[in-house]
Parts: sequence; C-alpha cells; structure tokens
Amino acid sequence: MSKVEEFEELRALLFSIAYRILGSVGEAEDAVQETWLRFDGSTTRPTSTRAFLSATVTRVSIDVLRSARVRREEYVGPWFPEPLLTDPYQDPARSAELADSVSMAALLLLERLSPLERSVFVLREVFGFGFDEVAAAVGRSEPACRQLLVRARRHMRAGRPRFAADRQERQELATRFFNALREGDLAGLRDVLAADVSMVGDGGGKAPQLARAVVGAENVARLLVSVFPWMARIDVTFDPHEVNGQPGAVVRDRDGKVLHILALDVLDGQIQTIRSVINPDKLGHLGPVADAWAVDREVRQARRQTKRPRA
Repeated sequence: MSKVEEFEELRALLFSIAYRILGSVGEAEDAVQETWLRFDGSTTRPTSTRAFLSATVTRVSIDVLRSARVRREEYVGPWFPEPLLTDPYQDPARSAELADSVSMAALLLLERLSPLERSVFVLREVFGFGFDEVAAAVGRSEPACRQLLVRARRHMRAGRPRFAADRQERQELATRFFNALREGDLAGLRDVLAADVSMVGDGGGKAPQLARAVVGAENVARLLVSVFPWMARIDVTFDPHEVNGQPGAVVRDRDGKVLHILALDVLDGQIQTIRSVINPDKLGHLGPVADAWAVDREVRQARRQTKRPRA
C-alpha cells in the first residue's frame, strides 16, 4: 500500500488514542495531522507502520497535554472533555475496554494522571499494546512503564464505577428521563435520579452555566423542571444520542444549532451524574453553535411574560 493508504487505514485508531490522552476532539485531530506530516516526511519505511504511527501520535499528544494542563488549571469553572458522539475506532475484541475508557467519568479520572501515566494506561489497558511498544512510544524502559501502569491503575480503580447496565437498560432509562424533562414531570424525574445525583455544567465562562454543582434528586429535579420545559416552549429540541459511550442528548435551538450536550452516567438502574457541556469552544466539531446567551434571555423573557398578571 501507499503511505496514504497505510495512514488512512490507521487513522481511526490514531484519533482514538489521541482523544483519550487529550480529552479534546480538536487537539486529537491536530495530533493525528501532525503524525501524518512526520510519517510523510520520513525517508524510511518502518518495520511496523501501526507501531510507528501509534508511538508518534502518543508522543505528539503527550507534548500537547503538558501545555494544555496549564490552560486547564486556569479554566473558568469545571472542565469536561469535548463530547464525542461516535468513536471512529471499533475492535470487537476490546469493545468493553473501549466503551468504558471513553466515558466522561473515565476521561475525568484520566485527568488525575501524569501525561506519561495516562499514555501508558491508554496504550496498554485500553488498546492492548505490548509493553515493548508502550516503552518505545513513551520513551521509557519496560520496567518503568510497568510501574507507571501500576500507579495509573491504582488511581483509576479508586474512583471509577463500571457502567454495568446493558445498553438497552441505559437507553430505556434515558428515554424516561428525557420524556419527563420535556413534560416537566417532577415525579418522573425523581424516579430515575439517584438520591445523591449531581448535575454539573461546563461553560468555561463563555456561556450560561451553573454557579456550582447541584446535588440530590429533589434539588436536581426541581432545577430541571424550572428550566427545560421553558426551553421547549421556545422550540429548543432534545435529540437523544450516545455521548462518549453513555446515554445523552444533543440540545438544539429552533434553527437546529447546537446549544449544549447532556451526558448521563447510569449505574444501578439510576442516573448518577448529569453533565452539561455548553462552552461553545467545545461544540464546534458537532456543527453550527447556538448563541446560548440569547437562548437564556429568551427563556427568562418567556417566564416573565407568563407570570405577569392578566389585566
């Protein structure tokens, strides 16, 4: 095959590696592009193109992550990964690891790891690379990579629940949730929310967002019914869609522009966490982005007009 054909055959794998290391669709795409430039500029053909390209995209991603960490420390409010609606890389032999590793909860846990720990964990635990390949990719010895993996596993296992519910059960619960949301059904929302459910928003200071996390089924349900039915009245729509391998929805304004993404963590038959990504910088890869401030003003105006006493 030509270089282009070899690269395109592996593009999905390279993106999936980079996305898990970086938590950003845009940065992952840039890392893949930089990997192509290095591959195209190389005068020798590697023994294993897969190993060479995987190592290259990992190194590029580590460099990007080190600089991105400074920006994330200065980020306004909670930082969430850029939502991914479809993972381009599929491997039936590792489907469970791939699905689990791309969830919002898992990616946020990966943020606790150093760039090297994160990269070793992704290559070895998620994609099943041999320790010789991992060592070559991160520029460390195999024993050092084993130690990095031990530390990474310890951090991940300490905080990560596994999403044991099967796909159908998760989708049925999500359907009940979004039906109750549209109808402003307080009791229906309480039924699907865990007692200690939390709702958190990522606006990055560039869109309306929660001042802090809202915790508890009653508090979250009341917040939802105070906002979302009003959004429906101004023709905001909810398009159920998997988000990072878990149930969620794409929320759009009346013109079909992306307003924000809702991602749900489901465990033990209830919704444990609701994450809203509304920062416009994190939504551009999904299509034209709505003006969240304008929608917020319209919702507030609709509520005021409804509450005015009749003459």
